[in-house]
Amino acid sequence: DLPSPPGALYSRKFTIDGEQISLQVQDTPFVSLEDDTDSICCQEQINRSIYWADGFVFVYSITDYESFRVLRPLHQHIRRIHPNANIPLLLMANKGDLLRARQVASKEGLQLATELGGTYCEVSARENCEGVREAFQQLCQELSRSSSSCNGEKRRGLHLVRPKSPNMQDLKRRLKQALTSKGKSATTL
Repeated sequence: DLPSPPGALYSRKFTIDGEQISLQVQDTPFVSLEDDTDSICCQEQINRSIYWADGFVFVYSITDYESFRVLRPLHQHIRRIHPNANIPLLLMANKGDLLRARQVASKEGLQLATELGGTYCEVSARENCEGVREAFQQLCQELSRSSSSCNGEKRRGLHLVRPKSPNMQDLKRRLKQALTSKGKSATTL
């Protein structure tokens, strides 16, 4: 498959417990720690994504301790944006197939997930994409439970427009161009 652009928005629909679920995943790259501090540096796009999110999946590589180290400050950043919200969190350790290069122990991941109030899973997206799907499904089930416990009332917060996928915008542009060029060629015949 083609590599996706940074910040891509992925949409999927599936059924959980007989209910149709629409899942949008906003890839939020470029979060880093500022100059060896515990503060994060992130793009405005990430803040917009945080405002509209109903749940979070923190993914880090077990072979890259720095990707793990950024998670606690990122969670603190989210808590500043949603101070009183009970938003489901999944901590996903990726690259479980690269055990020889491991820099982050499973115990550390589990401990951080417990500290942040989330669930933990370790996967290998390369060798078992089913594990990734199951982890997202678990998060969606948790979201479904938390939204039904709100008596049908949606979590209130800042209402920002959800970002559009760069892929979808490009597709719409191409479709519009194709339709306009077909219209012109049909009238010139």
